[in-house]
Amino acid sequence: MKHSLKIAIVLLAFYGCGKSKPDTLIESYDKQEMDAAIARARSETDKFIAELSAPTGTGHAVKAPITDGEQTEHFWLTDVVFQNGQFTGTINNDPGLVTNVKIGQKRTLKKEEISDWMFIRDGKMYGNYTMRPLFKAMPEAQAAKFRAMLAEP
Repeated sequence: MKHSLKIAIVLLAFYGCGKSKPDTLIESYDKQEMDAAIARARSETDKFIAELSAPTGTGHAVKAPITDGEQTEHFWLTDVVFQNGQFTGTINNDPGLVTNVKIGQKRTLKKEEISDWMFIRDGKMYGNYTMRPLFKAMPEAQAAKFRAMLAEP
C-alpha cells in the first residue's frame, strides 16, 4: 500500500468514528448531515461495487458499523472484496468504543449494511461521504487538507 494511502486510511480511521472518548472518536457533528452522508454512500454502493470489480483505483475500503451492546462504532475495512451480496475486509483500526472486535480481524457485512465506501484514483479520494460532516469539528487547516484530497469536495 502506498505511503500516502496509508496516511489517508489512518487519518480517516481517526476521524471516522462516533464518540469523544478516547480522543480518536468524534462526537461533535451534525447527526442529520451524517445520516444524509450514510444514505448517499448507500445509494451509490453499486458504483463502488463496479469499481471494485474492475479497479481503476487503489485502497478500496468500506465502513462498517459494529454494535456492542448499546454502543456502535464505525470501522474502515480494508483489503475489501465483494461476493454474494456481501463485503469482507479487515478492520483497520483499534476499537475505541466497542470491545467485540480488534484491529486485523476479518469482518463480513451485507451490501446494505455499510455506512460508507472509498477508494483513491489519481491522488484523489472517491466516496468517504461520512468524513464531510466532520469537517466542522476539525481545525480549518486540517479540514482544508482533507477537502483537497476529495474528488468531489
